[in-house]
Amino acid sequence: MDTNKEITALLQLIDDPDTEVFDVVSQKIVDYGRPIIPNLEHLWENTPDNHIQQRIEMLIHRLHFRDLAEDFRQWNVAGHHDLMLGALLVSKFQYPELTAAPVMKEVEKIRRNIWLELTNYLTPLEQIRIVTTILYSYYGLKGGEINSNEPNDFLLHKVLEAKRGNQLANGILYLLLCEMLDIPVRALTIPRQFIIAYFKPGYSSLNLPDPFHQAEFFIDPTTGQVFSHADVESYFKRISVEPGEQYFKPQSNRQVIQYLLAEFSKCFKDETDHYKKDELLSLTSLLGE
Repeated sequence: MDTNKEITALLQLIDDPDTEVFDVVSQKIVDYGRPIIPNLEHLWENTPDNHIQQRIEMLIHRLHFRDLAEDFRQWNVAGHHDLMLGALLVSKFQYPELTAAPVMKEVEKIRRNIWLELTNYLTPLEQIRIVTTILYSYYGLKGGEINSNEPNDFLLHKVLEAKRGNQLANGILYLLLCEMLDIPVRALTIPRQFIIAYFKPGYSSLNLPDPFHQAEFFIDPTTGQVFSHADVESYFKRISVEPGEQYFKPQSNRQVIQYLLAEFSKCFKDETDHYKKDELLSLTSLLGE
């Protein structure tokens, strides 16, 4: 059987009610790779049945996901885990046709506005106040709690489009800008929060002792509010958790993207989308290898 005839035969079997038959057909379709996507899109446009359309959408997604997983493997083995690239790969899970250039251009525009205000004579707190003022007041970024009912609030390009993200996505944008400006901040994942700490110069290791007191202060990226050590200690008392050293170790870019993938996976609660949750969790495992 020639290729075109086999593809036609496979597409005709997408509506097979037998799940075992569909599983075999699905794998054969996915084995063709991305070149088969236009055939699937044409079929979707000419299929009135909602259930069959969902099957086609899943197949298209699986084809994109196979390439995305390989991109994550390459990112994972790179010597430097570029945070912007990692965040954009997460965005491509839902928006596979996303191009990086407009996102990078927008981030660079914000970076430049901050850079123009910075001098070598500013204190750490003054540096952060400039970053916060430009990002939240001048640029107009708004923030909210991490909410699994708002998947776009996790995705960097959507945050830049809407000028609104959750604490995690805003935090990644904040980290990105500071990294580009050589401002020594790192992410922390304390219970129920994703916050940023301004560490004393030279404190870059993930394993040095007493990270809590190596931090100058802490930043909530939801709004850019600054917190002191006493504020953070008070928070731990309020939630009845011992403020162990593990909560204050600076997170690597790879750990930040793992956390983003894990939290983003919680957006896919419906049975029809559960395969997306499994895929995102498989990516978190891949980054742990």
